Amino acid sequence: MHLYLGHNPRTLYLVTGSHDERKGRPQRALVFRAVEANPAQVIVEFLPKDEVNLTSAVRLTSRVIKGCLGLISVENDTFLAVVSSATEVGNTRPFDSQPESVAKIHEVLFYCLTSHSWDDFSASQDTLLNPENADALMTREQQHYSQSTTPPVFEHPCMPLTKILSSGSFYYALDPAWDLSSRLPVRLARDRSNAHDIGIFDERFVWNEYIVRSLLNFRERLDPLEREELDKCQFIILAIQGYVGVFTMALPAPPVNGAPIIATLSLISRLGWRRAGTRFNTRGVDDDGNTANFVETETILTTDQHCVSYTQVRGSVPLFWEQQGLQTFGQRIQITRPHASQPAFERHFAHLMEEYGATHAINLLGSKENEAILTSAYAKHLQIARGIWGDELSITHYDFHNAVRIGGHDSVMRDVCRLEGVNNNMERYGFTMCDVSTDSLITEQKGVFRTNCLDCLDRTNFVQDIFSRKALEQYLSLVHREWLQAGALWMHHRELWAENGDALSRIYAGTGALNTSVTRTGKRTLAGVLSDATKSVSRAYINNFQDKGKQIAIDMFLGNMNNQRQVSIFDPIHDSVGKALQQRLSEYSTTQSCSIFTGTWNVNGRLPSSESLLPWLFPRDNFIEPDLFILGFQEIVQLTAQQIVQPDPEKKRIWEQKVMETLERRPQRTCDYVLLRSEQLVGTAIFVIVRSDLTAVIRNVEGAARKTGLRGMSGNKGGVGVRLDYHDTSFCFLTAHLAAGHSNIEERNADFHTIVKGLHFQKGKTLSSHENIIWLADTNYRIDLDNENVRARSEADDFDSLVAADQLRQAIDNGDAFAGYEEGPMLFRPTYKYDLGTDNYDTSEKMRIPAWTDRILFKGRFDLAVYSRAELKGSDHRPVFALFRSEVRIIDVAKRAALSRLLLENTLSATPGEKLDEKLASLVLPDDYSELPPPSTDDDAWWNKPEHPKGIFPISVAHLLESNAANPFDSPEESPFSSSPSSSDEELYSHAMGLQSPITPVRKPPPPPPRSRHTDV
Repeated sequence: MHLYLGHNPRTLYLVTGSHDERKGRPQRALVFRAVEANPAQVIVEFLPKDEVNLTSAVRLTSRVIKGCLGLISVENDTFLAVVSSATEVGNTRPFDSQPESVAKIHEVLFYCLTSHSWDDFSASQDTLLNPENADALMTREQQHYSQSTTPPVFEHPCMPLTKILSSGSFYYALDPAWDLSSRLPVRLARDRSNAHDIGIFDERFVWNEYIVRSLLNFRERLDPLEREELDKCQFIILAIQGYVGVFTMALPAPPVNGAPIIATLSLISRLGWRRAGTRFNTRGVDDDGNTANFVETETILTTDQHCVSYTQVRGSVPLFWEQQGLQTFGQRIQITRPHASQPAFERHFAHLMEEYGATHAINLLGSKENEAILTSAYAKHLQIARGIWGDELSITHYDFHNAVRIGGHDSVMRDVCRLEGVNNNMERYGFTMCDVSTDSLITEQKGVFRTNCLDCLDRTNFVQDIFSRKALEQYLSLVHREWLQAGALWMHHRELWAENGDALSRIYAGTGALNTSVTRTGKRTLAGVLSDATKSVSRAYINNFQDKGKQIAIDMFLGNMNNQRQVSIFDPIHDSVGKALQQRLSEYSTTQSCSIFTGTWNVNGRLPSSESLLPWLFPRDNFIEPDLFILGFQEIVQLTAQQIVQPDPEKKRIWEQKVMETLERRPQRTCDYVLLRSEQLVGTAIFVIVRSDLTAVIRNVEGAARKTGLRGMSGNKGGVGVRLDYHDTSFCFLTAHLAAGHSNIEERNADFHTIVKGLHFQKGKTLSSHENIIWLADTNYRIDLDNENVRARSEADDFDSLVAADQLRQAIDNGDAFAGYEEGPMLFRPTYKYDLGTDNYDTSEKMRIPAWTDRILFKGRFDLAVYSRAELKGSDHRPVFALFRSEVRIIDVAKRAALSRLLLENTLSATPGEKLDEKLASLVLPDDYSELPPPSTDDDAWWNKPEHPKGIFPISVAHLLESNAANPFDSPEESPFSSSPSSSDEELYSHAMGLQSPITPVRKPPPPPPRSRHTDV
């Protein structure tokens, strides 16, 4: 196919060519045109080729286009991504009636639909593909996003995307289309009529799902014949990232006739995109149970009789852990949510067991301090999870490095499969085998090995190679014993796994894998040792200095940037439904009240004393137990040069322990609390503590910091924040220590703006991305009155006159800082500065003027219940606290989908002249619509209540017989849907939702499903 550009209006034409027609593809054109009023919306038409006038159109490239990956909006322009160069890798199942061939993508080009500014950029595209210039281009892109500067005229905004997509790590299925994203047993289990339906795929592994979604929605709205023709043209490409390798070889036959047997050995690695990123930027698990560097690897051996498939997976340790700061060869690991990882951990294994069956984890981490910490936490969480799944979930810990140090790599090859848990499960899980002539399953794999090391690269690939060979040996011992010693088979097998290790390592770490010389040859050589050393140094450089820009490009391609708009295809019907759905948010969501305690205290570099923290954390009798405690500390360490360069985390841990012990030992305790997240920037630290029963509904917890000292180079001053989603409402909490000095008002204002502009969370989120924000800080703003006056008015509790002279209130009123923020009434004495251990303001030589330096400010949907200070004397500051009440929104996904279908069906049934907005606004869900029960927990299952002992739900016969209509499928006359041709379907759905039915209790509480990336409209 070829790509043309037309003008007036600006239009891109993707048109089949003569080579497509020779393959039997229809003569069609896919036409793209931007909507003038909305650049992120595109008009798409699927037309016969002879209806498209190309006489005045310009062919944009001499290359033959292989297909399009989708549409993406970058910097307010919309681009069409097309594959301009690809080569066939091979046919993974040559003996099947339908070939399953794979192509590797070599080049992807982006053409603009909204502007002519980027029409002539062939030189910049060629430059991008030159590896010598790649790093510089990525660095410029990183600077663009971090500094919000306008890029140079010559730099194409899609350059980083082109570099990633043209890296040789993306693959797609060749004509006839087949599902490369799904493993063999999944494809064989589908109905034959859906075997080549490109709309059916495994979303976990289709990397262009975000940019191609609008085209897939357009395809679904076509009538079946047009949809079939669109698929035959192969305009739409679904790409996976990872590795595909194919070798075809002749293997010895039984001595019956002596003719060799042709066999094909393939290896397919599918990298998941749901927690995608580079080595030090993406670690661990997210709240939906997705892990970094998650890869499904399938070994396929095909002969003229059988096709054998063996699947294994790898992925980061499924806990919340990070590696922040400059990383060299000593891996500094931080488990960020040590007491709140269990829900996400269980979601991860629930996904695995639902997809693959029984799961056995292979943990290859070593005994070094950091890896040992992860291993211990991994074992603890898995032991708890075994209470749900029992023997279906198990783990083997194997110190790979220690085994190599003692016996070399040969000992790993020899011993790992002899481990009891591995050997037993290898036999138990088996492999998948089908008959080539009929595609009927003979046997199916019953479980999966999940292997990990720290990066899930070198050690993991080495062990997975061993497991793959063991599985093939199982098959060969049953069917072709003579191949067990076939040198060609195992040579190609080693080569495939070595190439696989290199490919996955380049994606995640920037270099080829270590130990590949051993994988290829089975021996450790001097050349291999030198190569591994070079790769290690290269990794350290790339991961620390280049990966941030690459991470930005990955997030952009996947639609993870916070300010990114997904391109939609102009569709008045669905646009109307989407608008109406947004306006009726309250109908498919509920709100729940929550309470948040916030406190801030400058502790003057001191450790906790014997003084109790209860007067601060529970300052009133019968004080409610809040859902969250947010505590900010300043000067948690002395601000010395040594601490600024290398802060001591031990003091933060001591304060964490003091706070948690106070909560644990409080009187009249009715709930437990866990430390969800803590962050530190030199002397500034923030603790986020939540009720233990809420950890499952608090998601996407992230931390970030911004230095402001020495013009952003030093952390002696600055801010640190934690953001999270509580159900479906976002919060951001910040603590800060602003510039000191009575007269340094402008410096404090500048510090505030530096933190606001420079505090960035993952996926482009900033402070303004959040619905609710609370600052709890030592702001250092002072009172502009003389010392004697301030002290006298403080003693007299004359707060109004002091507030009138407060620098912070003046800055807010003038719009110089904290514009739009609110603060409670100042009904307590200034909190700074006291003589230690007394109620006396500063009597030292400096005699500092008392001030309200310690403040809590907020923006969003909050009701302030209490704002005061606590009389703790362990510092020269008094701690301040505030209690907030707020509401969090809970979206009922099933109810939203039902309302969406109702709106869509009634939109389609609208008569000419009918006012659509009024019709949609008048529609309501049936009164008997039954909402889903709340999610179950280990302690509370919705089906096991006193009114339903042992989960027995009786069927109400009277309810079933309510309608006396002759035809049970007739709608009642009073049905609000009687005017709609599709009303009976909706009525049946609503009626069914209201019925009670017997429920069989299940021990395993199902984890909440991952949220959909797209609203169902």
